Amino acid sequence: MKRRDFIKLSLAAGTAILLPGFAYSAELDLSKINFSTSINTDNQAQTIIIFMHGGASSLSGNLTNIDQIKSVSQSNYDNYFRGITKTTNNCWQEAGGTHMETLIGNGDMTLFRCCYSQVREQTNNKSHGSCTTQNQKGSFDPNSAGILANLAQILEKNGVVNDTSVMPFVTLEGDSKFYSEGKLPLNSYLKPVSLNENLDNPYSRYSRDWRYYTETERDIPDYNHKENGFDAALHGKMDTLAQQNNQSGKIKDALARRSSLDTFIENISTSTTPDLGDDAYPGDNLFSDKIETAIKILVKNPDTKVVTMSTSGLGSWDDHNEARNYVARTENLFRTLVSAMAHIKAEGKEQNINIMVFGEFGRNVNLNSALGWDHGNLQNFYVLGGKGYFNHKGVVGETVVDNTGAINRLYLKPKNGTYQFEPMSIAATLYKIYGIDNPEILTDNNGVIDQLFS
Repeated sequence: MKRRDFIKLSLAAGTAILLPGFAYSAELDLSKINFSTSINTDNQAQTIIIFMHGGASSLSGNLTNIDQIKSVSQSNYDNYFRGITKTTNNCWQEAGGTHMETLIGNGDMTLFRCCYSQVREQTNNKSHGSCTTQNQKGSFDPNSAGILANLAQILEKNGVVNDTSVMPFVTLEGDSKFYSEGKLPLNSYLKPVSLNENLDNPYSRYSRDWRYYTETERDIPDYNHKENGFDAALHGKMDTLAQQNNQSGKIKDALARRSSLDTFIENISTSTTPDLGDDAYPGDNLFSDKIETAIKILVKNPDTKVVTMSTSGLGSWDDHNEARNYVARTENLFRTLVSAMAHIKAEGKEQNINIMVFGEFGRNVNLNSALGWDHGNLQNFYVLGGKGYFNHKGVVGETVVDNTGAINRLYLKPKNGTYQFEPMSIAATLYKIYGIDNPEILTDNNGVIDQLFS
């Protein structure tokens, strides 16, 4: 993807192209937010949000009830998947379970088996659109703003980010409801910058990225600076004219900072990942390329608070039929997350950088006639890193099988009396680590996932 493909780019310096389709919604009342500057400063938190579009089954991280599930499922699990082995913590070995055990054993991850929406259960709401919107807004109110739009305005009000901040929010997936604006629009420098896994430089004026020149071309004197009639001298003249003739304001400021931003992006894109040994990123994997890039951005740029991404490169989690690929998909996901944690540690950032992995909902556990799973209401929530503020617990939550007796109505749900939380608590937890003391006012009175802080 080259410069012309950055159609949803917002320039950190000032000018912005608004992401389309974002409705103006309920206004954020900043006067009601209690903000702790000390918590924000102490945490120095940075976050990678991985959203699993399609609704991932929880079985990869929870085979606790598999024997009962097999006995009542419509189709035969063993004949179809040809390998369902429990790990020590009852994860699915063939579906990433070995890597989950590594992350849990290293104290790098908490696996929550208890993200369950009682609200949705009562209203029979298991649709992709509404559940994705709710989870990315952190609220059941369709008129609320996105989680990161709220966070951006709160951090701005409290002086954590401002118009000198470079790329405080980055998206590696394009449009997202995480950034839906309220009635008070975001200042342009708070809008997400859209990049790709190769960090092709949207600020460069060159028609080709120097990284893709041949060795012969690189050896030609000044070749990098002369393409299509443009050279460094002309760039300098144009910059001077822009400053002389443009009125003061955001556009003039953006042009003034273009050169520094060009260099800034180039420095990130050409940085190398430390030698991770046996934990090196798997090759030829778009998803692993994206998360490696996300970590590079956070390591090289403390101004960036949150990077959002999907699991593109692995496939959709909408496994209504032929769910066999779920096994390899989840294996690749958690193999990459092992590399990601090794990368974060090698950079000395395991205290600060956290990774949150979730989607819109889970799946039921009946293997249907199409050899897939239909929409459910229980999902796993995976939290990695952030050891400076999270106390990882390994595995949290117990489940039971809910068998209604009707065909294709076989679900997992939290065991009565055990720990559970609504998906909105994920948003509350994110708000909390950035210094918001009363996040429940933004999340329909759903508080933080306190198991992460105790």
